[in-house]
Amino acid sequence: MVAQGFGKVILFGEHFVVYGLPSIAGGIDKKTIAYAEKSDLPGLHVIDKRPAVPGYKEGKREQFKESLSYIKDAVPQIPWDVQGIQITLKGDLVAASGIGASAAACVAIARAVNEFFGLDLDDAHINNIAYEGERGYHGSPSGVDNTCATYGKVIYFQKRSDGDVLEVIEPKEPIKIVMANTGIPVNTKAVVEGVRHRREENPELFEGIFSEYAALAKEALPVVERGDWKKMGELMNQNQDLLRQIGVSHERLEELISAALDAGAYGAKLTGGGAGGYMVALTPTADLQEAVESALKEKSKLVLSTSIG
Repeated sequence: MVAQGFGKVILFGEHFVVYGLPSIAGGIDKKTIAYAEKSDLPGLHVIDKRPAVPGYKEGKREQFKESLSYIKDAVPQIPWDVQGIQITLKGDLVAASGIGASAAACVAIARAVNEFFGLDLDDAHINNIAYEGERGYHGSPSGVDNTCATYGKVIYFQKRSDGDVLEVIEPKEPIKIVMANTGIPVNTKAVVEGVRHRREENPELFEGIFSEYAALAKEALPVVERGDWKKMGELMNQNQDLLRQIGVSHERLEELISAALDAGAYGAKLTGGGAGGYMVALTPTADLQEAVESALKEKSKLVLSTSIG
């Protein structure tokens, strides 16, 4: 049996989404694939054969184990102490920080478990299981990564205590982007906690930054819907400046962002947890996408031209 989870890119809202502010994100056309078969041993066993940046899997090993434990707990109808399943992870999504690799794996594993045991769970249930798996990596995940990994759409997402807001956005045409990796694996849980600590130390400063982002997110939604790429790029650049202010950028990210903008990208910013991982550049035309990809390949070993929506 084969199951899949999509990679993701966040266009607006890293970190801010954790505090209940809106995020705009989407699934990309690269996936993690899960192949399921019976195991002679009881429990959930995963063999990770995903392509990955150096050090990523090693750095996430304990988080990976914790994630599998949460996934098992999220499917209590399976007697894990009696039944066994072995899942092999592969696919064309290169596992790295900032591209939703953990969420894609969690979704693929959840779907493989669902299909193997004939649970007949819908996407909403798969998304919930994947969210629980993401707790192993993020502590208190926002929910946006697993939602992108589940549905593969462009989405407007807001985490709320009375129920998450999820709206599918349908741009007039696919959003062409180029992503480049810094080569630096990231402990997202630690980065999120760092933001929380700095916010507690400087509440007035962060209140102003968060208020500025809230206004930006409100402006961004119709811009994405109508495909106003120049304005969208400007807003992405503004979002990056706010991310700098909360302390989650990195000199390698800044180097790649500058290279993309110099090559003509409409906007560029970090995507994901920051402090390493990936950046994303908005490149609405094929020629521009090719030019930005070429520029970034001079500075990164892992560059991806793709589209969302």
